[in-house]
Amino acid sequence: MQKSEFASLFLSYQSELMATTAIEAVTVVEKSRRIGYSWVASYRAALTAAAAADAGGMDVFYIGYNLDMAREFIDYCAEHLAQIHKITATVHESVFHDPDHPEKDCKVFRIDLPSGFKILALPSVPRALRGMQGLVIIDEAAFHDDLDELLKAALALLMWGGRVLVISTHNGDTNPFNVLVQSIRAGRKPYKLLRVTLDDALADGLYHKICERTGEVWSAEGEAAWRQSIIDFYGDAADEELFCIPRASAGSAIPLALIEARTTPVPVVRWSCTTEFTLLPEHVRVAEAKRFCETELLPHLELLDQKTPHALGEDFARSGDLSVFWPVAIERSLLRRTPFLLELRNVPFEQQKQILWFVLDRLPMLRGVKLDGRGNGQWLGEVTMQRYGGIVEVVMLSEAWYRDNMPPFKAAFEDGLITVPADRDVHDDLRSLQIVRGVIRVPEGRSTGRDGNKRHGDAAVAGALAYAASRADPEVYEYTAVPDPIRNMGGRADYSGADTPDARNRLEDYGAQSDNFGMRGGVAL
Repeated sequence: MQKSEFASLFLSYQSELMATTAIEAVTVVEKSRRIGYSWVASYRAALTAAAAADAGGMDVFYIGYNLDMAREFIDYCAEHLAQIHKITATVHESVFHDPDHPEKDCKVFRIDLPSGFKILALPSVPRALRGMQGLVIIDEAAFHDDLDELLKAALALLMWGGRVLVISTHNGDTNPFNVLVQSIRAGRKPYKLLRVTLDDALADGLYHKICERTGEVWSAEGEAAWRQSIIDFYGDAADEELFCIPRASAGSAIPLALIEARTTPVPVVRWSCTTEFTLLPEHVRVAEAKRFCETELLPHLELLDQKTPHALGEDFARSGDLSVFWPVAIERSLLRRTPFLLELRNVPFEQQKQILWFVLDRLPMLRGVKLDGRGNGQWLGEVTMQRYGGIVEVVMLSEAWYRDNMPPFKAAFEDGLITVPADRDVHDDLRSLQIVRGVIRVPEGRSTGRDGNKRHGDAAVAGALAYAASRADPEVYEYTAVPDPIRNMGGRADYSGADTPDARNRLEDYGAQSDNFGMRGGVAL
């Protein structure tokens, strides 16, 4: 079945799960409680086990973390089979004997189908999957005793065409399930990731379905009251249980030891302006900024390898905080090497533009630029995008952006794919990154730099934007004119080199049909 075929039976997020598990080898779902995902997974199990082999049928193995979950799931499957295929499914019980732990023998529930396949509800023991082949469903994965080993056993089934579905609410940000989720976001795991909070489910019509089931009349007030009652029920755990925000552990998101391991001795160029500088005549400000660029920045720019692609990220500020420009060179090994860092404090808008464009004009093979578009940074981003085109993206930093882009940034430190300056303030900015509501970001508080001024993780944000820019794949349209061999540098035809009158005539005839681009024909102006 395609996603559209589930529309009448399932809500949109449930249909997405059905469609995704039909085509993806591995699907991982971080979810809210009470949104019916286990029920949908049992529907997928029933469809898969009831189908013939040439229609994608296979055995299904469900693994919950307790006996009650297993029994509930297998009963759901029996109900679906009766509704879909008019199959009277008999649930059989047997005992799983674990040779490693004979004292932990436990029940196994089983449904055998006319297709020749079966649905098994197994205990949370990696050995239970040994020698099996089919679709594995691991429910509430964050609460299994040894998820890493269980996943290792499940993923082995992929070799012969099996599939894996991992579903869970969160259970702390250091839990193996959240580590798996963050690895997918970081691009380390090529798995499909779905995320559904309670509010996502409500927006798709969850409370409407509840009213249909209970016979109540839907109303916006009733939905809001129901939502609040669920939040009140979970209390302090509501963020984790209902909104996919794993409980935070203490400490920095990127440990100091990891930052120091990626440190190289490159310069951090800083320029700070006084309030009076803003009021100076324009030609003075332009000249002073030009002097700064040519004396402080140009020597570092001239050292850049002209054959290496570069990218740049920028965190914008006008007063109070810093504007930080973070260029990176994308080496052949995919290392994002930082050649230098630029910090501006209290620099007027026009001079920030002047300096940024000076840098961008001299970054070789510029591949991507991501600029902070919050507040007044939107102006600088807009005019820069107008000048440089599609390689520039103005980023409205949000929780969703941090959620998607901070895991790859952290992974770059873990995998040795980035270098950072040997600078205390830059290190402090990177160490200020914390997990806030399940997302790596800069918290609200400010720190004090070595110059006594306040900082707000400015370099960390610029670094994340730079790394994201280095991974971007913008569409760039360019045209390089083909020189006309008939014309000289002044743009005028020069046929004096022809040896004979006939040769000159042929060249003149060619030139009459040519333009400055070296193409046959003409250009209408």
